[in-house]
Amino acid sequence: MDTDPVVREDAVDLLVARLGDGGPDDAQLLARRLRRWGPDLLAGLAIYGDRAGHTAERVVDLITAAFAGRRPALRELDETRLLRPDWFAGPDQVGYVCYVDRFAGTLRGVADRIGYLRELGVSYLHLMPLLEPRSGPDDGGYAVRDFRRVRPDLGTMADLAGLADALHEQGVALTLDLVLNHVAAEHDWATAAVRGEQPYRDYFLHFPDRTGPDAYEAALPQVFPDFAPGNFSWVPGWDGGRGGWVWTTFNTFQWDLNWANPDVFCELLDVILTLANVGVDCFRLDAIAFLWKRLGTSCQNQPEVHDIVMALRAATRIAAPAVIFKAEAIVAPEALPAYLGTGRHAGKVCDVAYHNSLMVQLWSALASGEAGLARRALAGPPPKPVTCAWATYVRCHDDIGWAVSDADAGALGLSGVEHRAFLSQFYSGEFDGSFAKGQVFQANPQTRDSRISGTLASLAGLEAALAAGDGQLVDLAAARIFLLHAVIFGYGGIPLIYMGDEIGLLNDQSYLSDPDLADDNRWLHRPWMSWQRAGLRHDPGTLEGRLFAGVRHLAQVRAALPGLHAAVESVPVDVEAAGVLGLHRRHPAGALLQLYNLTPTWQRVPGWKVEQLIGTGPAGVWDHLSGVAPTTGSDGGYHLPPYAAWWVGRPGTPG
Repeated sequence: MDTDPVVREDAVDLLVARLGDGGPDDAQLLARRLRRWGPDLLAGLAIYGDRAGHTAERVVDLITAAFAGRRPALRELDETRLLRPDWFAGPDQVGYVCYVDRFAGTLRGVADRIGYLRELGVSYLHLMPLLEPRSGPDDGGYAVRDFRRVRPDLGTMADLAGLADALHEQGVALTLDLVLNHVAAEHDWATAAVRGEQPYRDYFLHFPDRTGPDAYEAALPQVFPDFAPGNFSWVPGWDGGRGGWVWTTFNTFQWDLNWANPDVFCELLDVILTLANVGVDCFRLDAIAFLWKRLGTSCQNQPEVHDIVMALRAATRIAAPAVIFKAEAIVAPEALPAYLGTGRHAGKVCDVAYHNSLMVQLWSALASGEAGLARRALAGPPPKPVTCAWATYVRCHDDIGWAVSDADAGALGLSGVEHRAFLSQFYSGEFDGSFAKGQVFQANPQTRDSRISGTLASLAGLEAALAAGDGQLVDLAAARIFLLHAVIFGYGGIPLIYMGDEIGLLNDQSYLSDPDLADDNRWLHRPWMSWQRAGLRHDPGTLEGRLFAGVRHLAQVRAALPGLHAAVESVPVDVEAAGVLGLHRRHPAGALLQLYNLTPTWQRVPGWKVEQLIGTGPAGVWDHLSGVAPTTGSDGGYHLPPYAAWWVGRPGTPG
């Protein structure tokens, strides 16, 4: 399936001829872009067979209309980013993730808080789902009823455009979630499909009886086995009241779209181009791995997914080249590189992808005090395209699933099953000696797998330390919080701060009083922002001041280190200290070695090893984070304090 479809030059010429009669300058500009990205568009659309040519013509019409409606300020941004295509990959990029209502009430409220974000060094703001969802349970906003309306309590599309403009003026890019796999059962397409209207009936995957669903279910996993078992739901009103089974991977109220139908492709492209013209800079493509269904498979990570996204990206590049795509692909490490592009798709799918393995391995290593498993797992996947970036994070709005492979665990003499069970016990606080206060999410007694909910601060031990009133334990928890942030800031790509982690917000139990949320303990780690506590961020004598200053310091140091550009890979290295994770980055400006002590005890790293990796001799080394030159002890080793984070290079080099 990775054979490159032949795209004839005259096929692109035919599309160029269809561009229409905008002004001559506009027509020439679009023609240049179409010649640049048209081959990718046509290669991706080849999955539609005989309908590919007609679909390409429809796509060009959508592009032409979107370009005509693009505001001058956004056109200027297009040209700026075309001249700097790696704008999202530089070390000056820092991300922040929040829910609009929980952060600032409304979109206008977010605009009033841009100064706070810039103070933290933020240049990339991800607003969690804000397009109009269904009423009642909505999977945290991922059951979208209308892609062209903002949730009414948050504001309007005009407010969203105003916020985008205000962010752009301050050098901040705006990211929104776009759910590609499904829509709410109340979406206009779904209600029209139930009535039997075409073309909408074929926007969904539906079956008259259980024959088809049962055949698929034989190979399908379950995403939410506790409260949404199975992958199909009975819809009594379907097909004139005869009823039918509709594909619902996530919840009964979220209906999977039929991406084998090119009408669905055109509909979602139109949504992307509309929101791009509002001012969205990056689309987080939710549930991207599930788009293509194939009998006898898990219906995840199918090769057609990468063709679809390549075509969407190419079309968007032509109409709005300032826009990038981020893959929400929480998949096995070996499957992840394909979402940034491998083979003929290399660098042509998404521009950014979540590095889920990094998050998992950090928490695993912190619990075990051993870096070996993390070093092995992080060394496994092949390098990503140099034009792409990782989104690195300590935690997110979702639970933490323990994606530790049996092969990686076995190579170190561990049982994957037992280690995953240990991690769930540790971070739920059930393991003797654990510092964490999390809660189990979606436990599976058959596999013994379970996931974990909890804020960064509570999982890192701050909640337990404060409850105990033990200042030493508070200091250790604060050190863990800084350490974890240091890794994601130093790994390369876009480090993502989840709202409230910069001031140590704890688990929030208030969700239990809301019947729409009470059954989903992931709301435990989606707290409301405490602006009272944030007001303490400038006082170094407060915990909030210490944590905020630490994250801001990481952003400032990172911005000055060209070696942290996303094009460079972080390579795990053995630094001969079991509790220290070493990450090595080679850059023309100088090598950078990151050392992370994952334990509450001192760790020794041989001096010769450090000096070999950064290419220094008697001149010694320089730690960019502390701003001092560490020295070796009498034993010739560098000694790292508990939970220390060092970014070391040669003295006098930018790293």
